[in-house]
Amino acid sequence: MYFKNKTVLITGASRGIGKSIALRLAAEGANIIIAAKSTAEDGRLGGTIFATAKEVEAAGGKALPVFCDIRDEKLIQELMEKSKAAFGGIDILINNASAINLSNTAQLEPKRFDLMFDINVRGTFMVTKYAYPLLKAAVNPHILTLSPPLSLDMKWFKPHLAYTISKFNMSLMSMGWAEEFRIDGIASNTLWPATTIATAAVKNILGGEELVRRSRKPDIVSDAAFYILQKDAKSHSGNSYLDEDVLREAGISDMDSYAITPGGNLQPDLFL
Repeated sequence: MYFKNKTVLITGASRGIGKSIALRLAAEGANIIIAAKSTAEDGRLGGTIFATAKEVEAAGGKALPVFCDIRDEKLIQELMEKSKAAFGGIDILINNASAINLSNTAQLEPKRFDLMFDINVRGTFMVTKYAYPLLKAAVNPHILTLSPPLSLDMKWFKPHLAYTISKFNMSLMSMGWAEEFRIDGIASNTLWPATTIATAAVKNILGGEELVRRSRKPDIVSDAAFYILQKDAKSHSGNSYLDEDVLREAGISDMDSYAITPGGNLQPDLFL
C-alpha cells in the first residue's frame, strides 16, 4: 500500500472528482485533508466536508475536514497549519477546486468572472504557494492539478473565453511549477478527463440527466490519480495527463466499466 500514512490535501473534496480521489487514496491507507467550503448539505449539489470525512475513515484512511474558501489567504494559511499539526505535513497536493461558467463575453457577469479567477487562478496559486514548504520536506512529493492540456485552438476560446483562460491558467501554472520546483524534487502535473464526468456540475450546469447518461463515473479520474501519484516525482513532472491514457499505460483496457451507460455513446470533455 504505497499511500499508507501518506498525507494528501485535496481542495474541493466534499463532492465529485475531489471526493472520489479522497476515497480512492483512503482505501490505500492515506491521510486525507478535505479542504472545501461545504459545511452544510446543499440538496442541489450534495456533500459536506464532514460527510466525506466519515466516508474516508470508513474506507480505511484518516480524515481531517477543514473549512477553507481558497479565495481567502488567511484560511489557506490556517489550512496548512492544521495539516502540519494533524499529520506533520503533506506529501501530495491536489488542486481540484474550480468554478465554471460557460457564458460568452457579452453575457458573463463581472462577479462570475471574478469568481472563476479568484478560485481557479488565484486560489490555486495561493494554495500551492503555502503548501510548497510542506511539500518540499516530503518524500516523493506531488502536485496534481485538475486542468486541461494547453491548446491554442480558437474553438475553445470563442464560446466561453473567460472559463477557458481560467482553466488554461491553471495548466500554465502547473507547467511552470514543474520547472520552478524541479530542484526540490516536487512533481507538478495536470490531469483531465477524456469524457464528461457524472458530477453535480455536469448535471446542473452543462447538460442535465442526458449528459450524465453519456458520461463516465468519477472513479476513472481517481484511478488515474492513483497511478500518477505513485510515480517518481523527479522523473515524472511537467505532464498533461488524460485519465484513460494513464489507465491504458497501467495495463487497464476496460474503459466501459467506468461508463454511466455501458456501451453507450460518450461525450468528449471540453478542451479535447
